[in-house]
Parts: sequence; C-alpha cells; structure tokens
Amino acid sequence: MGTMANGCFSPALQSPLRSMEEEALLRRKTVGSLKPLRKRSRRNPIYCTISGSGTVEENRPGGGQTGPKRKVEDYNTAMKRMMRNPYEYHHDLGMNYTIITDSLIVGSQPQKPEDIDHLKAEENVAYILCLQQDKDIEYWGIDFQSIVKRCKELGILHMRRPAKDFDPDSLRSQLPKAVSSLEWAISEGKGRVYIHCTAGLGRAPAVAIAYMFWFCDMDLNTAYNTLTSKRPCGPNKRAIQGATYDLAKNDPWKEPFESLPEYAFGDIADWERKLIKDRVRGMRGA
Repeated sequence: MGTMANGCFSPALQSPLRSMEEEALLRRKTVGSLKPLRKRSRRNPIYCTISGSGTVEENRPGGGQTGPKRKVEDYNTAMKRMMRNPYEYHHDLGMNYTIITDSLIVGSQPQKPEDIDHLKAEENVAYILCLQQDKDIEYWGIDFQSIVKRCKELGILHMRRPAKDFDPDSLRSQLPKAVSSLEWAISEGKGRVYIHCTAGLGRAPAVAIAYMFWFCDMDLNTAYNTLTSKRPCGPNKRAIQGATYDLAKNDPWKEPFESLPEYAFGDIADWERKLIKDRVRGMRGA
C-alpha cells in the first residue's frame, strides 16, 4: 500500500492491482473496508460481503439478512438501473464507511446524532461534507437539523455541496466545488473529513476520486482503483473526466468533451493539473 501525506497516496509506492485469482478470493471473504464500526454496538455490528453476483450484502451475526423494505428496494432498483452497478444500500443497517486515507473517510449518510458522536470519538472527524439534496434526506426520514446541531455542539464543521443522485451531469457540474471544499478541509489538518452522499457508493466516492486525481498526482484509473479496492462501489468515471475537461479547458474553440474518446482526460499534463488546482482552490467560499 502506498504512503500518505496531506490526505494523498504516493502512487509510486502503491501495490500492483490484484490478480484475477486474488479478486475472486476477495469476493468470497468479508470486505475489510466495510468491517463493523468499532464500539458502535456489540449486539448489532455491521458486516458487508460481496456475493457471487457481485452485489454487496449486509448481514447481522446470528441471523439472516434483514427483510427488504419497499423504500430500500426502490432506491436500489433505481441505483442499479441508472448507475449500472451491482451495489446495494441497506439503510436499516445504519451508517457504514471506509477510511480511504489518514485524512479522508467515505461513507453513507449519518442517520442520527449518535452517528456524529461516533465519528468524532472513534475517527477524529472534524469536517463533514454532505452531497445530498434536501429531497434525499427527506426520502429517508432523517432529522437533518438534529445532525447539524450535534455537529455544532461537537465542533465539527458541517458543509454541503448538493448534487442530484444518479445524475452524471449534475455530478460533473458539482465536482469542482465539492472537491474545493474537500481539499480546503484536508489542508486545514484539524481532523479527518467525512464525505457522504446517501449510500456512499456514487457521489461521495466520485468526489474523493476526483480529489485524488487532481491533487495527489495520480491518473484517474489509479485514483479510481485505489478507492474502489478499499470501498467496493461504482462512481461515474465519465463524470469525473468531464469535470476535468471543464477545469482544464483554456481554449473556447476546444473540441467538445462529448466528442472525445472514452480515455480522454484519464490523465492530465503537469500544466493542466496546475491549472485545475488553481481553479479549484479559487472556488473556496463560493
């Protein structure tokens, strides 16, 4: 595994990508990045495993899977259809997350003030970056104001950069500002940043990957594989490439992104990375 500094991996020291045999073995084991939350509840720890079909299954020890609810089924059906990935979100099992770097955690939505207590006490979280729209929060019946209030009481700065769920165009347009907030919080160095959307499988990991791509001297595939090897998920890579194109564009007559090949802006030149960093940092407070 690579070293980390300022919330970034050092790509030169990263382990090679897993072989097909190792990947198959991983699918038969518990996903280490989604182990039970420490000290959360000895009676109901959360486990996530990958089934043979590639779906994420969460189980309680001593019993079968929790009964599906219509709201969760509808959400997962929409996610699979619109994002075209096999992952699922199980709201009834509570918040889950993955530590990506020493400074960055990606996860699902906090559901109650006690989740904020856990993030502060167990993970030294000093910033929370929420990517949900109001309607996302309302859909799950979250008492959002109680969560924001608890953040304030514990000295956690709560930030929002809403993006529409399952919408790559919305994600593309919101990525620069979201990464700007993330990069600023990490640079402050006062504690970890917890970035979340609803399930922590689309918008939140996309922002984290974009940050790693733009600020950690990685190409997109390296950033993408680094995160998804820790937290199995399926963020929209094309949206990240589109946002990269938007930030690096310095010629009004440049060929439209939509006409570029799939591999375009999977990597960037040094001058493009500098331009992107300057433009993203210039959005602080916007």
